[in-house]
Amino acid sequence: MIKFYVIILVTTMLISCESTEHQSFKDKQLTYRRVKIAYQEKDNQLRNLFEKQGYKYPPQNIYIRIFKDEQILEVWTKTNTNATYKKVCNYEFCASSGQLGPKRQEGDLQIPEGFYYIDRFNPNSNFFLSLGINYPNESDKILGVKGNLGGDIFIHGGCATVGCIPITDDKIKELYWLAVEAKSNGQEKIPVHIFPTKLDNISLNRLKNRFQNDELLIQFWSNLKIGHDWSVEYGTIPKITVDKQGVYHFSEQQTP
Repeated sequence: MIKFYVIILVTTMLISCESTEHQSFKDKQLTYRRVKIAYQEKDNQLRNLFEKQGYKYPPQNIYIRIFKDEQILEVWTKTNTNATYKKVCNYEFCASSGQLGPKRQEGDLQIPEGFYYIDRFNPNSNFFLSLGINYPNESDKILGVKGNLGGDIFIHGGCATVGCIPITDDKIKELYWLAVEAKSNGQEKIPVHIFPTKLDNISLNRLKNRFQNDELLIQFWSNLKIGHDWSVEYGTIPKITVDKQGVYHFSEQQTP
């Protein structure tokens, strides 16, 4: 009899483990109350938005591009078979901190600038929902203040910030759910590219005039412009590497 109960217990544990293992990322996220609210309120709206523009929903891939001076966050999408990203919508910041230029240390109030990706989903955020970016990246670690880089940079709800990007509770529900769908569809790294402004030639020249005494900053922005122009011209995300000086290098992504 004891042996029988042991077999039942082990079988139940194996079934439970198998069920958990096969539970999708989206299913796990939907166990959180705020994510479930986001789904209930926003899924149909987002479906209509995508379908109206002729885009596949749920998204297979999204790309987030941010312009600090304009205080705009753009969302782009593409399918696995479509080579180019197409813009879906804009979300406005509802607050900002710091000034133009990268984040180089903890407490400088700066929103980072550079090439990042979503590395955390926080369904229990102090700001309703939040998406973490992988600051400091490899370039930041080289160019920033060693041992005092800070961290915990998020795109989040609410309208308060000390270096993060708040887009209101209403809009973070949309962006968070889009990110959940993309990750559930296999997108491991959702790119987040943050620029001081829209880096066309006119805007870069304006920055050069405004910050003419800061050659290192101008060099940094000129480096960012290469990545900016890549996505603008080709509608794709380049492969991005960082050299020992913290400079970004860009090349075409290799498809399997």
